[in-house]
Amino acid sequence: MFRSGKARIAILAATAAGALALAGTAAPAYAGTGQGTTVTAGSGSHGGMSPNNSPVAPSVITQNEQAAFNYFVGKGLTAEQSAGIIGNLDQESGMDPTIWQYGGGPGRGIAQWSAGGRWDTDPGDNVAEFAAGGNVYDLTLQLNFIWFELTSFPGYGLGDLQAAGTIDDAVLAFQDKYEICGACNSTNRINFAHAAYDAYAG
Repeated sequence: MFRSGKARIAILAATAAGALALAGTAAPAYAGTGQGTTVTAGSGSHGGMSPNNSPVAPSVITQNEQAAFNYFVGKGLTAEQSAGIIGNLDQESGMDPTIWQYGGGPGRGIAQWSAGGRWDTDPGDNVAEFAAGGNVYDLTLQLNFIWFELTSFPGYGLGDLQAAGTIDDAVLAFQDKYEICGACNSTNRINFAHAAYDAYAG
């Protein structure tokens, strides 16, 4: 089941009090099981299915979002810049590290890295190699890989992201340089980012 951007914001509003109670918690709530979940890439797929075909609870999604937000703030990004990343990841995967692209497409994980590319084959720049035998579906590993790519390859736009002074600018910087999406649906990404900022930046 896939929810629209408006429904996604309603979920965040309903769970914001619980999310704020988790402030400072960096550990992910869901690390995956090594199996992929099938969703539509870039759909803002909150409420998708977990590997055992049960609904992914909004509370788990919220905890994954907060863990990711805290992670990037901990790396020195501003709250606005971190929210910009979260808005993009929400649109790509609903912050579920086990997500697979719907219909057999190549997208995998929170950033929908492509199988046959940045997921498993690009020399020196792929999740599988970075994992070094670890669980590629682990949320913390995927966050670490995003940071590895941002800090290792200038083309992925860390400079543009760090120069972004607003949430909207941060969303667009990460969207254009890191996600390099086709039909990006920037409005959804921006809405998700503002909702994340409102929930976690306090």
